[in-house]
Amino acid sequence: MLSLLALASSACWGTSDFFAGLRARTMPAAAVVAWSQGMALVLLTVVLSVTGFGGPTGWMVWAVAAGVAGSGALVCFYAALSTGTMGVVAPVASLGVVVPVLLGILTGDQPPVLAWVGMVVAIVGVALASGPELSGGVSPRPLALACVAAVGFGLALFCLDRGARVSLLHTLWGMRATSVSLFLVAGVVLRRAGGVRAADLPALGLIGAGDLVANGLFAYASSHGVVSIASVLGSLYPVVTVLLARVLLQERLRPVQGVGVGISVAGVVVLALARP
Repeated sequence: MLSLLALASSACWGTSDFFAGLRARTMPAAAVVAWSQGMALVLLTVVLSVTGFGGPTGWMVWAVAAGVAGSGALVCFYAALSTGTMGVVAPVASLGVVVPVLLGILTGDQPPVLAWVGMVVAIVGVALASGPELSGGVSPRPLALACVAAVGFGLALFCLDRGARVSLLHTLWGMRATSVSLFLVAGVVLRRAGGVRAADLPALGLIGAGDLVANGLFAYASSHGVVSIASVLGSLYPVVTVLLARVLLQERLRPVQGVGVGISVAGVVVLALARP
């Protein structure tokens, strides 16, 4: 059950990233993140107003750390995607899953041998499914942005897991409140609102909702299970993004991407068979 929730989070993330990447081609990446996160914060505030803001406080530090790492990673990721170098950006950014896996091991995770096999297979599959550039020159800017995004995503996942062990809703709210506050400060200093029009708000709201649901599914799965395994399953989002591009944009899959999708599925099967 927990594995299915982690897989569902990757589906939500992959869908959200696909449409966010399209929006980032027509408006600043920071604006896409800021407005989508802001609308998700409004939704969470309404939910917590009903359920109550009171409760434990141990989630705060983790939520702030997740908000800083996650928002910075998203800006770097969307900015890199908007340059049209998906073949460089996606594989590098997807390797950020190594961060929570290692941190999970260092803090007590003990996956069985079969789970280790499944995780390695799945990570290799994701990198290949992203369509890596195997030849030609690589621009240093998108590569650097992808590396920063990878570390940020990995840290955000780990911090989200730790905060959710105290309170899932409060951690999600604190994460969004942190990222939105950072963007508000940036907007005031730069005196910009990102050029967002009223017509853009519904799409940005859906992107924010997709990211929020993905975070919630992952946080629940990881905090009730093994963070290293949940992180790998949740990080299969590039496979979803690639398949959406194939179906909706008619983008052709490279042979290496087809192989990667198959390897990713094999890794998921192995993980499903593993028993912590």
